[in-house]
Amino acid sequence: MFFGKLLPREGNFFEMFNQHADRIVEAAHAFAKLVGNYADLDARAKYNAEVDRAEGAADRITHEVNRALHKTFITPIDREQIHSLINTMDDVADLIQDSAETMALYDVHHMTDEMVRLTELSVKCCERLKDAIYMLERIADPATAEAALKTCEEIDRLESDADRVMRAAMSKLFREQPDVRELIKLKAIYELLETITDKCEDVANLIEGIVLENS
Repeated sequence: MFFGKLLPREGNFFEMFNQHADRIVEAAHAFAKLVGNYADLDARAKYNAEVDRAEGAADRITHEVNRALHKTFITPIDREQIHSLINTMDDVADLIQDSAETMALYDVHHMTDEMVRLTELSVKCCERLKDAIYMLERIADPATAEAALKTCEEIDRLESDADRVMRAAMSKLFREQPDVRELIKLKAIYELLETITDKCEDVANLIEGIVLENS
């Protein structure tokens, strides 16, 4: 009995999930502002830095969660679920930063309508992801569990919307872009932006599994 009392129980994982989700949304909003003000070099640099700060903070939370896993004997949900969830969430933040960096590295000069639309869908996915993450701590409540599942379904629909935008963008690109170098650059950006929504869907699938197993 005494030994049991000494064992660390239930590290504050849900709070760390919430904090990470906040950083994802911060990064997504900063990236959207970068896209919306792309012609302004000073604004672009400012929002790029904001993306980097949010992604760096998300990384630190990910490391904190993984350290807590090693120190905590009894966790609120399955250990593998915690590990998969936080690391897949971190992939979302990484992809947002990668998108901003790739635009600079590839010397993209202007935003296309398709980039703007994919960015908007990415932001919506990240916002809904945050909503679902915030519900995890209360999934023992049937109404909250149901709301979490519905939010994950919304993420799936947004990802499907992004797929359609991506297919249309690629079709237009290969039909109308005569400059091969520009085609390669834009194709890479479109793929990165669409992958943000793909990764959000991966997180949503993990959340669905957690809800179904623990509610």
